[in-house]
Amino acid sequence: MVLTHSLPVVPLPASVVAGDGRMPLAGTPRVHGDTPSAAALIEAVRRRSGIGLASASPGSAVEAGDVVLRLDAGTVPSEGYRLRTAEHAEIIGGDEAGVFYGVQTLLQLLREDDSGWGVLRAEIEDAPRFGYRGVMLDVTRHFFNVDEVIAFIDRTSALKFNRLHLHLSDDQGWRIQIDSWPLLTERSSATAANGDPGGFYTKDDYRRIVEHAASRHMIVVPEIDLPGHTHAIGVAYPELVEAPVMNDSLVAESARLGQPLPVAGETYLGWGVGHSSVRIREERTYDFVRDVVSELAEMTPGPYIHVGGDESLGTTQEDFDHFVERATAIVTEAGKIPVAWHEVGAAAGIAEGTIGQYWGMTVPSGSHAEEAAHFVERGGALIMSAADATYLDMKYTPDFPLGLTWAAIIDVRSAYEWEPTAVLDVPDSAILGIETPLWSETTRTMDDVEQLVFPRAACQAEVAWSPKDAADRTWESFRERLGSLAPLWKAEGVSYHPAPEIPWTER
Repeated sequence: MVLTHSLPVVPLPASVVAGDGRMPLAGTPRVHGDTPSAAALIEAVRRRSGIGLASASPGSAVEAGDVVLRLDAGTVPSEGYRLRTAEHAEIIGGDEAGVFYGVQTLLQLLREDDSGWGVLRAEIEDAPRFGYRGVMLDVTRHFFNVDEVIAFIDRTSALKFNRLHLHLSDDQGWRIQIDSWPLLTERSSATAANGDPGGFYTKDDYRRIVEHAASRHMIVVPEIDLPGHTHAIGVAYPELVEAPVMNDSLVAESARLGQPLPVAGETYLGWGVGHSSVRIREERTYDFVRDVVSELAEMTPGPYIHVGGDESLGTTQEDFDHFVERATAIVTEAGKIPVAWHEVGAAAGIAEGTIGQYWGMTVPSGSHAEEAAHFVERGGALIMSAADATYLDMKYTPDFPLGLTWAAIIDVRSAYEWEPTAVLDVPDSAILGIETPLWSETTRTMDDVEQLVFPRAACQAEVAWSPKDAADRTWESFRERLGSLAPLWKAEGVSYHPAPEIPWTER
């Protein structure tokens, strides 16, 4: 591989050879190929440059400046692509996802200089390192509507993320329509953290999100957080939830922030954790879990349902183990793969094949590593979300106006320089990939979200996609390539944080 400082591509391709000069976009270039990515390319080029690409007639000759999109599953791996830009551009995908990702790379190579618009010449062969490349959006502590989620999908899938984890329930609210338990949305969806407006997704809303995500080759992973983080369930159905259990951290944090403590049956407006639990020894609780999982499974074509399992501080270990063993079994019975935060690995009998999501630190503490490893022992695998590297809701600097600091101060370099396979003592093959979460305590608008997500999501995109030992997989190369994304992000309306350690370009 040659070094790619001159090629503004993030994430770094598996193999790239930079060519000389540019392929001009002049006259009326055309797009050849019967693929959904053709229309997406035409629209994206128009937004970026104002140039109107045309759709080529089937069988027409390829001319200089044209773009050819085609499939070849026999020679290109799934999600992979080959891209060549010379007199014309050609993208060959191993599947439709590969074509889509090749188009995203082509858009990064589209540049303007004094002579006009053109595509930097290159030969690229590319495929992802990890199959699971996720982002998480917390729509509970603050709610984001369907159009906002769709914009989030567009902007993160452009970095080749292929999973969207939606955190749909928590102490502050319930965000998804469940026909069999209608009071969840009638009584527990109207507000958000600090008393801000709430909301929920109807089933049609949710299906629209799922369908749009699929059009961007992204699978939706819905999460219902259980058995803790369940205060909102008790507002709707008090018989399902225990009285709040206070802890010293909750009391101190609530006082520091001037937030109320939780009160049984009343909407919770703070963001302290660890005080809530469903009634674990009541059979009615499992009727509820089964109904919710069943309805989610019916409208979720992807293979996963996330059942939470974090920060159940007021629950005994015996009760916690009993609950998560039954909850993961219920997901399996519904035909889905259970996903759970790493604490669930403490239970001996979790359903075989359950996937753990590790959110401890890059240097594990306490029992976190042991809990995570148990998923692998039970035939599952791990998603790595090390909080001090991947949590997008952490501040960039101590005085940054958005975000929290409990896990770390995460500047752009800290977000980039970590290795998912070096955190836990498990085989590399047990790591499905990574996920980078955005918790929404401090984000009231989508502009707030994007300030925290971009540019650090690009760091995680490269960690998840690019070969870890590639010659150009370095901070110095990355910061140059990242800075070159500024014109594209501005054209797409991304409210990124212009971190001062990045040399941002104008065009």
